[in-house]
Formats: sequence, C-alpha cells, structure tokens
Amino acid sequence: MERAADYPRPPLLEPDPRRVRIVHSGTVVVDTRRAQRVLETWSPPTFYVPTADLSRDARLERATGASSFCEWKGAATYWDLHVADTVVSQAAWGYDSPTPRFASLQGTVAFYASRVDECWVDDERVTPQPGGFYGGWITPDVAGPFKGEPGTEHW
Repeated sequence: MERAADYPRPPLLEPDPRRVRIVHSGTVVVDTRRAQRVLETWSPPTFYVPTADLSRDARLERATGASSFCEWKGAATYWDLHVADTVVSQAAWGYDSPTPRFASLQGTVAFYASRVDECWVDDERVTPQPGGFYGGWITPDVAGPFKGEPGTEHW
C-alpha cells in the first residue's frame, strides 16, 4: 500500500505499465499500457496518457481561455473532449512545453476522473480526487488523506 503522505515534493514522474482505460458515453477514449504517473505529496497519482493512444472515435480540442501553471511542470493547457455526440469541457490537461525534468509529459494528457464516465487502472475503477482543481486518481492501493477537500488546498 502506498501512502500519499509519503510521495515526494518535488513530485516524482514514473512510467506505469498497468492498463489504463478511460470511457465516456459508451466509447473507449483511451486504452493504453504506456501511461506515466506523477506522485506528489498528499495527492493520489495523476495519470498521463499518450495522445497517440486516443481512440479514433474521440478527439481533443484545445479549450479556450483555460490555463494554469505548475511550479514543477510548467504551463498547462486544457482540452475539451469530443466523443459520441457529447463535448466535455476541460476534460483533460497537458503540457505543450514541460520543464526539462518532466519532458516526457510532452504529447500526453491527464484526464479528470470526475469529468468522464469511467477511468480504470487495470481492473480497478478510479475514484476522483476530492475538489474541483486536482486530477489525481484514487485506487485501492493508495491511502490518503488527500488534498482537495476544503481547507486542504495549501498542503
């Protein structure tokens, strides 16, 4: 069992060979074994998937007017997900020009588990990280507490 309290700061980036799937509106958006995860103190892992592994039945379009900045990874861009007849506003984010330490995140995006129908790591369905800003994925192998609830934003 991993504990979010034991994750490092600055965060650690590592490949994750497990099967990662994202499903929305009955469509498999991503199915990959090439995910990377970022481990940061007090957060459940954030999974980044290659945009090259996006299904042909789904597409990402840059969200207008949305951006944020991470002191470790750099300037983030946000993406709207188009799948079936739906559009999910700011369903994912990524880094067009990540910092050198996180260079392997270029060409990947992370999906908010709270904004799509299902996210899976192997056969475990993901629970979204609390709050509206953070995008970590909670699985049974990671113990909290997790930042994201009111009053935990500055942990």
